[in-house]
Amino acid sequence: MLTNELKNRTDQAEIVYFKHPTTHYIHRPLWMLYWRMLIHTPNNSLVSAFSLWTDTHKNSKRQQCGITVAGGNRQGNGINQLSNPCGLYVDNGQTIYVAEWSNHRIMEWKRGATSGQVVAGGNGQGSGDHQLDNPQDVIIDKERDSLIICDYSNRRVVRWPRRNGTSGETIISNISCWGLTMDENGSLYVTAYGKDEVRRYRRGESQGTVVAGGNGYGNRLDQLSCPQYVFVDRDHSVYVSEWGNDRVMKWMEGAKQGIVVAGGQGKGNDLTQLSYPQGVVVDQLGTVYVADR
Repeated sequence: MLTNELKNRTDQAEIVYFKHPTTHYIHRPLWMLYWRMLIHTPNNSLVSAFSLWTDTHKNSKRQQCGITVAGGNRQGNGINQLSNPCGLYVDNGQTIYVAEWSNHRIMEWKRGATSGQVVAGGNGQGSGDHQLDNPQDVIIDKERDSLIICDYSNRRVVRWPRRNGTSGETIISNISCWGLTMDENGSLYVTAYGKDEVRRYRRGESQGTVVAGGNGYGNRLDQLSCPQYVFVDRDHSVYVSEWGNDRVMKWMEGAKQGIVVAGGQGKGNDLTQLSYPQGVVVDQLGTVYVADR
């Protein structure tokens, strides 16, 4: 069962499978795919942003049609609508949490629901404790039963009560957060878009530690360029997608530089290439899944 999020983009997006440790590549086109595809649920179904694909057997061909599970009623700000949805999180009960860039809110959609519920923001665009400004990503901190949100344009990471919360608490300031995830120890990993690095924040830390990049903008193996989304495996290796370098890098715990595990062959649509990669997730066999814009 995968425990981290794969984040994707909708505009003619597709998922690229990079088979590890070989160099076998497979493309799977996906429609209605937004910023992220999330988890393998216990019944081995793939949950993608706003559509559901099932995979009944590891050798079977994935279905090419999806079931809309959130939105789908045109762009808007109604509770049955979405507007530029970005980050997605699915909990163990298959409740979906969506970060809406243009509506400045986090929506909760229960399984089978035809409309959602605002659980954070939704009070107009702004920087108040009760507001969000272009939220980019959202996860759940199960231990504290709270949402953790990349409040991108406010340059902060916010903790918001998961139930009946009316305002949030800034836990990280002055960071252009694009993506985030949490490991099994409760450590938070955040991509800093403007600083070209990924930082890990253990519980109680305010400054964090650089675990990927941090050596300026560039394409060297010790650098990142416009990091997007992040995945952390059980060994605490960090996988990060890069817009600027069209690649996915793996940084093992404590490493001073990463290794390219997907792309890195220039921008393009060849099976060895990526173009503005977004979401990334890695399964237990080491296969890397990338949302390739």
